Amino acid sequence: MATLFVTHRACIDHNPGPGHPEQPDRLRVIQRVLEAEEFMFLHREEAPLADIDLIKKVHDPAYVDRLLAMVPDRGEVSVDGDTFLSPASGEAALRAVGGACIAVDAVMGGHERNAFVGVRPPGHHAEYDRAMGFCLFNNAAVAARHARDRFGIKRVAVMDFDVHHGNGTQDLFWHDPDLYYCSTHQWPLYPGTGAPDERGCANNILNIGLTSGAATPEIRAAFEQSVLPGIAGFNPELLIISAGFDGHRNDPLAGLCFVEKDYAWVTEQLLALAGQCCDNRVVSILEGGYDLPSLASSVATHVRTLMTA
Repeated sequence: MATLFVTHRACIDHNPGPGHPEQPDRLRVIQRVLEAEEFMFLHREEAPLADIDLIKKVHDPAYVDRLLAMVPDRGEVSVDGDTFLSPASGEAALRAVGGACIAVDAVMGGHERNAFVGVRPPGHHAEYDRAMGFCLFNNAAVAARHARDRFGIKRVAVMDFDVHHGNGTQDLFWHDPDLYYCSTHQWPLYPGTGAPDERGCANNILNIGLTSGAATPEIRAAFEQSVLPGIAGFNPELLIISAGFDGHRNDPLAGLCFVEKDYAWVTEQLLALAGQCCDNRVVSILEGGYDLPSLASSVATHVRTLMTA
């Protein structure tokens, strides 16, 4: 078995407009770096269009219809102050969800060791009936629902190391004790959620806020003291990673100071944990990361580590 890389050209065509940080070049640099010789043994798949009915099991059906109907024929349409639609956005959003779901299929079916889903738009800010923070549909949450529906598993955990708190995933997991959401993020910061006392219906939410300037010692302490014990105690049957690389010290949108070796270490720890509790089942889905050189090198480090599991 190998590591699966899922992406699609349509996810590049989604264009929020000139100067927007969630730009098409984010995916271009990722695709380019993963063309290097060391990644030649990645298995590669194109992301299919997601089943809209599946998305409607996670998001408000009226919201799904309304958002897709807003996709313009030309130019950009604003959903909120940060989130925009272009003519390719509907297909890109459906392929982002579809890519996450076929990665689940490959990993849960035992066909691949693990998977990295390099798609955009990202997803972890998308709530039940609201797009925000560059996100349209919650890719990780729909993938978790797909895993439960198709493979009959009960417990799914999402570990989110994006610099911003995934308010959308928290919102969608809050009332289900068999879904677990864990987030390390800069605190305080956009979107304003992610306080330690936000715990979910059954202590199934774990938020670890990191102060601006936090670096290697802080992320390692957070994992060793909170993240790894928390996920291990939940004992998931599948681990989904919301892989945001905007905690890098060069990223312009926040103030954490992680470097590539931190992403390697975090990935190693999550893979080791998955070996203990969920038969090595790991699906990683791209979230943020807005400094292009750092995004490319961090994703390369993350995928390289997945490949050595």
